[in-house]
This record gives sequence, structure tokens and C-alpha cells, in this order.
Amino acid sequence: MSDDTELTSFTGWAATAAGAPLERYSYDPGPLGEDEVEVAVEYCGVCHSDQSLIDNDWGISQYPFIPGHEVVGRIVRMGAQVRGLETGQRVGIGWYKGSCMHCASCIGGSHHLCGTAQPTIIGSNGGFADRVRSHWAWALAIPDGLDPAMAGPLFCAGSTVFNPLVEFDVKPTDRVGVVGIGGLGHLALRFLNAWGCEVTAFTSSLSKQDEAKRLGAHNVVASTDSAALNAIAGTLDFLLITANADLDWPAMLGTLRGKGRLHFVGIVPGAIPVHVFNLIPQQKSLSASPVGSPATTATMLEFCARHQILPQVEHFPMSRVNEAIDHLRSGKARYRVVLDASK
Repeated sequence: MSDDTELTSFTGWAATAAGAPLERYSYDPGPLGEDEVEVAVEYCGVCHSDQSLIDNDWGISQYPFIPGHEVVGRIVRMGAQVRGLETGQRVGIGWYKGSCMHCASCIGGSHHLCGTAQPTIIGSNGGFADRVRSHWAWALAIPDGLDPAMAGPLFCAGSTVFNPLVEFDVKPTDRVGVVGIGGLGHLALRFLNAWGCEVTAFTSSLSKQDEAKRLGAHNVVASTDSAALNAIAGTLDFLLITANADLDWPAMLGTLRGKGRLHFVGIVPGAIPVHVFNLIPQQKSLSASPVGSPATTATMLEFCARHQILPQVEHFPMSRVNEAIDHLRSGKARYRVVLDASK
């Protein structure tokens, strides 16, 4: 839907139980908040987090539940307190759709660390629908130079891997490794190459070597090969973990040189068994981060427009959402799936 008609109900695709196929579902969104925008959805990415919440993998899902947190669409209604946006403007909404705007984190610009930040799809219905709402500060304008049909995953996957580059001051002269060439990792390779870094891709399948280099890697290493990991010991400044797998963490730490950082954006299944003596002598660090703040995500969008960085996506009509989710579940997605709401 692309006009400014006031709808008394939103319609989307909802799971009614854990793991159930999505079905058409309508709900009353209530009155539009004074600081909210209402967005007519044009495109929405499909993320592993959507799948996890459909399946209740995290034990927090509430049904019926409409997934979707990589939304691209046009503003069709605005509350009286909305600032800096216009009706008809194309925006994107990611993992969060609101925060308190008055805590220390929000006042300091780290809205994504707000203790009461509102996820778009936890305790709320998301973007696998005709419309979605968010606080105006979390609805970010999409630069004209970016293809809106491909931009959705930037608001989750893109923001997630761009955030640590800014947060930890990764330099163009740094040697950076990326573990995992998937939905997050393929964007990290593109970002880091354009950032100016020497980029090493770590993959469990060397059959992806050519593709990793096409995406921006200068070097490719087998993440499960102890000899290959030992061969690059002490060479990296920053190692970004995007994979959701348990690996040889002491060996991964060993690839870092002095003051190097092992940083997680992928949710690995197990605990990280690292002895403090693997950190202290060379002042190495272990850290993790979520998606970026609205300001950091806006900077990422400008960076993407300047360098024409977009995710590699496969499109499905919204009406075939269950096929899209099955495609993601099968591990065949290369590398992100986007739903077209007009089909």
C-alpha cells in the first residue's frame, strides 16, 4: 500500500505457533503515537533472527507473531512530534524501532544500548506486513544512490558489521579477518575492502575462496585448519566473528598481534573457553556488539551509497514468504533473502 489512507488494521504474515507456517493475519495497531511514523512496506529482508523467533528458539516468542525487521518503505502517516522526516519519504527500519530518548545511553548517542529499547519484532509485529510503525528517530532515510529493493538487509546485517568498525576505530592500515562468509560476513568483506584494510576471509569451505575474493577478501584461510591458522599467527589487528559456530578460540586469538581484538557479532552456540593468559601478555581483547545506533547506521548508509555497497540478495514475493523462510532454513540463501511486498 502506498497512499496515506488511515488503516484501522494492518495485515501481514504471522506464525500462530512455534515453527508453524506463516498465515495471513490482521491486527489493530491502535492510534498512531505523536512521535511515530507509519511506513507502507515495500520490501523486507528475511533474517535468521526472524526464523529463530518463528521457531521460538530463544523462548520469548509470543503468537500470533509477524516477523520482519529489515524494512524498506515510504512514510504514509506521521505523528505531530515527528522531526526531520516527510510524508512520502523512503526510509528503513531495522532491529529496533524505538528507545526511551532520555537515559544516559540515548542522550549519549548510543540509543541501541538503551535499557528499554524496543525491538521491532519482540513483543511487537514486524515488517512481513503492509505497514509497520516506529519512533521517528529509528526510521532512517535511504540515500537516493541505494537501490531500495536491495537495501533492507543493511538495517540489520549491515549495521551489525559496520558498527564495530566505528566503535573500535578500525583503521585503513589495519589487517582484519572475517570469520564466516554468510549474511553478515559477505557485507563485512565489502565494507572492510572499501575501508582500505587488508582483508582475510576465514571459511570452513575453501570452495568459497573465489567468491570471498570477489566480495573483497585479499586472502582466504580455512577456519578449521590448525596449520593454516598457525601460519598466520600474530598477523591480524582485528578479527570479526560473524559465524554461528564453535571454533578453536585459542587458535583464533593466536592470529592476533599485540593489542589485537577478537570481536563477536555472530551468536556462537557455546561458551568461549579462553584463558586470561592468552590475553594479558600482548594486551589482546575480547568483545561483542549488537546493531549500531541510528547515527552509526545513517553513516553506514552514506558509506554504502558512496561505494555502491549492497548486500547480495535473492528476491521472493511476500506471498511466497514460507518458501523464502524454507530457503533460509536450508542454508541455501546467498546471502540474504528479501521479500517484495507488492507481489
